[in-house]
Amino acid sequence: MAAVPVITGLGFITSIGNDRASVLRSLRELRHGFERVEFFGNPALPVKLAGTVKGFAFPSPNWRDWVWPREYPIDRETIRGFAPHGVYAACALQQALADARLTPGDVANEDTGLYCASSGSPYLLVASTNQVYAAKGERVNPMGLVSSIAGTLNFNLASHYKIQGPVAGFVSACASSSHAIGFAMDEIRLGRARRMLVVAGEDINAETVLPFAGLRALSSNPDPATASRPFDTRRDGFIASGGGVALVLEDRALATARGASIYADLIGWGQAGDGHSIAISHPEGAGLRRAMVRALADAHVAPADVDYVNAHATSTPIGDRSEALALRAVFDGSGRAPKVSSTKALTGHALSMAGALETAVCALAIKERFIPGAAHLEQVDPACEGLDLLRTTLDTAPRVVLNNSSGFGGSNVCLVLAAG
Repeated sequence: MAAVPVITGLGFITSIGNDRASVLRSLRELRHGFERVEFFGNPALPVKLAGTVKGFAFPSPNWRDWVWPREYPIDRETIRGFAPHGVYAACALQQALADARLTPGDVANEDTGLYCASSGSPYLLVASTNQVYAAKGERVNPMGLVSSIAGTLNFNLASHYKIQGPVAGFVSACASSSHAIGFAMDEIRLGRARRMLVVAGEDINAETVLPFAGLRALSSNPDPATASRPFDTRRDGFIASGGGVALVLEDRALATARGASIYADLIGWGQAGDGHSIAISHPEGAGLRRAMVRALADAHVAPADVDYVNAHATSTPIGDRSEALALRAVFDGSGRAPKVSSTKALTGHALSMAGALETAVCALAIKERFIPGAAHLEQVDPACEGLDLLRTTLDTAPRVVLNNSSGFGGSNVCLVLAAG
């Protein structure tokens, strides 16, 4: 009989809170995490808001100048290999291990693996490359490579925690951390690991955010209360955010044997490509529809059994419409439409971290018996009509939940969680 993966630990460093309690409060009360920003000291830039991470500061590329909450010890040798999002992720992982009642010694074995997701750190990559240019190649930061490229999280965390099971990083843009969770589930189900740590992180700075302005994907709305409004007819793009999120996945038998508290079961997942565009969702959500159908089949769940969908919806006109059509294709005719919301209305879009963040939110919703509402939604786009979009948080316990993610190139992932 295949092992059942369960979630036993969560860690949050996010725009809406830096621990489980504050994130839960923000979700229940629909508190967003947006603040005014002025990148490069240039007020002419159209990007006015970001989902900022409070209590951290990275004023220069030099780690000696960095500030983070001192309840999270990070030694000198470790932090030298980190990017800013590595600091976020390390703090989130310390939280998640403590939440799961595990020590670093408990994960330094062949039964524990680590899957990570991040897009790397353009901030440090630029600094390191400029140093090479300035010195005409005669001086190179020895940690410049491992601190800046997309695998930086798995390089550093696997080494620090002495992980001996499967180790990998996933790069599928905004679907990256959902892929990490899906493949981590399979490691446990196939008996290749008994415990998997999934960690995701993103810098939140000009170098990470502004390239999306070139794609016209970011909102130019300066009002934090209305800028991120998935499914609303007046949406004009997403608000970028960053931080770090960590989840502890375990074989249910292992978790039960050690008396761990379980947030939710991970009962299925599916993925599919759009085969359409490098950056734009399929106009009818074809790939996401297939991913949801495959996930439900893997989970042996009927559409009518789904209580809640945490949508990928980022607040872009094309993306939200595409997902709405995919959701209607899956759930119309099922006899029971699930509640739908996108918590990016509160958190902003955390890019490759988004899937891990929203899976953690879904696990929290199952455990704490609520369904987060769709904040800032006032006028539903007619193209998104037909979905049961929440305006407020419900004190209703969801039993089966879907989490959707989509990324560049048409990568689509759907994860299915259930109450144990």
